[in-house]
Amino acid sequence: MQLVMYRDFARRRALVYSLTGTARNLKNSNVYVVAEGEEEALNSFLSDLKKGPFLAKVTNVEAKWLPATGEFKDFSIIFYDRR
Repeated sequence: MQLVMYRDFARRRALVYSLTGTARNLKNSNVYVVAEGEEEALNSFLSDLKKGPFLAKVTNVEAKWLPATGEFKDFSIIFYDRR
């Protein structure tokens, strides 16, 4: 379960760490985040995602490390996802 502000939280934290990528809600109410940047910044970002925003109850975070694609110019929220 995620609070409405989780995607915004992810975006704000990504900006702190100068990361690029996206955050989107999936049909099952999970949030899917893709981020690119320096490894140390990504590790800090992942730690923040596991905590979530104030009053959030994050029950699970799965991380998958892949090579960066360089496709992102900034970090954005995708408001509608058909997945």
